[in-house]
Amino acid sequence: MSLSRVFEQSIYIRASATAVERCLTDLELMHTWLNPALRCEPIGNWDDALGATSRFVIQIPLLKPSLTSRIVEREPGLVVWSFEGFFVGRDRWECQPQIEGTLLLNRFEFSIPNPVIAFGFDRIAAAWTREDMQAQLRRLKRVAERSYRQGA
Repeated sequence: MSLSRVFEQSIYIRASATAVERCLTDLELMHTWLNPALRCEPIGNWDDALGATSRFVIQIPLLKPSLTSRIVEREPGLVVWSFEGFFVGRDRWECQPQIEGTLLLNRFEFSIPNPVIAFGFDRIAAAWTREDMQAQLRRLKRVAERSYRQGA
């Protein structure tokens, strides 16, 4: 049985919840804040509606491991992707409107079915993944605030 892992983080963004949500659902904007080694590819046409599917591909030469994702919860200010591949789990993004901006909450809950990959992840990649997720939030914050100021 694989161990469940949960990474939670949040960031305050001086932009409307709508502007922040757009950074999560607009594919072009998403690629400005995602880790450059990670690519999101739609399966079919890009959509941010319930049931929409995509593939997240890690740009490692030759290997290119991927996760198939599907939007399993969707309402204004909330997007939850479930995914399958070398990880199995959910990535929840929630925009909570505040007086002068938005609190963005991210909860990445997953397990790694393959014990060899799980061992390697825990020993080598877990700390890097946490740091990378925090860096992504900081990049998303910059993109959302810039977009909001420009009135996009």
